[in-house]
Amino acid sequence: MKLYSLSSEETLRARKLLADWAGEGLITQEQYQRLEQETVSELRTTNIFLRLILFLFTLITVGALAALFFRVFLSGSSDQTVGIFLLIYAGVCYAAAEVAVSQAHLYRYGIEEALAVCSVGFLCAGMQLAFFSGRPYSPMPDAVLFLVPAAGVVFSLWIWRRFGLWYAFLAAMVFALFLPGHWTSSHAAQHVIVALLYAVGLICVTALRSGHHVNYVEDDYSLVEAFLWLGIYLAINLQLSLHLRPQWWGGGASAASEFARSFYWTTWVLVWVLPPVVLARGIRQKDRFVIAVGAIVAVLTLVSNKPYLGWPRHTWDPMLLGILLTGVALFIRRWLARGPGGIRGGFTAARLSGKDKQWMNASSAVLGLVTPQSITPSPQPTSADVRFGGGASGGGGAGGDF
Repeated sequence: MKLYSLSSEETLRARKLLADWAGEGLITQEQYQRLEQETVSELRTTNIFLRLILFLFTLITVGALAALFFRVFLSGSSDQTVGIFLLIYAGVCYAAAEVAVSQAHLYRYGIEEALAVCSVGFLCAGMQLAFFSGRPYSPMPDAVLFLVPAAGVVFSLWIWRRFGLWYAFLAAMVFALFLPGHWTSSHAAQHVIVALLYAVGLICVTALRSGHHVNYVEDDYSLVEAFLWLGIYLAINLQLSLHLRPQWWGGGASAASEFARSFYWTTWVLVWVLPPVVLARGIRQKDRFVIAVGAIVAVLTLVSNKPYLGWPRHTWDPMLLGILLTGVALFIRRWLARGPGGIRGGFTAARLSGKDKQWMNASSAVLGLVTPQSITPSPQPTSADVRFGGGASGGGGAGGDF
């Protein structure tokens, strides 16, 4: 099902590891050059910044071409006609993405990614306009409206499997949020359905992941599993889900008044049970993504506990939480450092790779672009009465005051 061969992606993974090892001094420069010649790949890659630029430019180009076509040839057309052409556009974009990979050998290049993303967007928009727009009210359209987000889920999963784009799986999870609203009006049932959908996905991913060990496929499944654990937690935690996007669940101001008392307190118990389960799973698998999600949901449980219980919040709550997290981090770091060779159970507090440093540098650059005003001093106001003068410049007989 994957568009890239196993050997090609393994080769790219090996080249990244070689660059990482060489940067950390684990191998000599001669060893790096020799091994690099043995791991030549036909796939074309680029750095993260050019990848983002090409992704945005392709999105803008495809959107502009579609808008120009509709403006020139379909101005004043019905929604059904526009929808049909959007479906055609979806097929064209997907075919172009396939050709970009098969012929130009692009890999995480931005162009093929944007084309695949556009195909999903055009498909959902085309289905909505072609089949469900402009119809008189009847129970039939409402009964089948779930087909639009369902198509988004299925096609996003296909893009994830075909191109290996992790954010396509995240898009499928977002599309799945809109499915229960077409099946039931019960807010509690909607939360349960979403959690069950994510749980089914988690079972499938865990089964698929068991067949891959110490390769790039396991890394992809690791990230997907972390997303699913986080999605299950957000669906269960009523306080967070209702405040994140109330329109998805039809939520109100108070979660306790929206749901039955038994359901409400059951979710509170699950909110406390899930973080240890996620952490235990991540530690057992030595999976840093799952461990990170376990730590995140543990912090979210502490943050949402007071709203769950109806206790008043205080301005010093974030300070106490920060002190607690700092203490836990220092304790774990020192506990690991005191182990034999600074290692306990395969875990260490020492940095073994330069990946974290690279991510921190990239994040710093992005934050600098996003918030330039934080590092650029604001101009100081000057008084109109201040005049400079009294100096002289010039030479060779020339002179002037300034």
